[in-house]
Amino acid sequence: MTSEDKQILDRINEYADKVLKDFDPQKTRVSFQLEKIKPVMEEIAAEKGTTVEEIFIRYMDLASEVTVDKNTKFQNTIGNMTKYGDVNDV
Repeated sequence: MTSEDKQILDRINEYADKVLKDFDPQKTRVSFQLEKIKPVMEEIAAEKGTTVEEIFIRYMDLASEVTVDKNTKFQNTIGNMTKYGDVNDV
């Protein structure tokens, strides 16, 4: 992930935290959540000279990358705990 990618991801996530703070993400339609964060994506698209769709795709790719990285680290931690017999220490 480039520094520009990280800035975009952080900016959208910070905005989402503000505008979606009162909503349970598990109970809120994804389309509603996307509509709420659309303004920041429009700003970024205008700054980058690209489309909102391109920013959305980039955001989704970056968010997926972060999720995969976190899951891999978690799996490695669990694997190491099992390997060394520490699983009951969790």
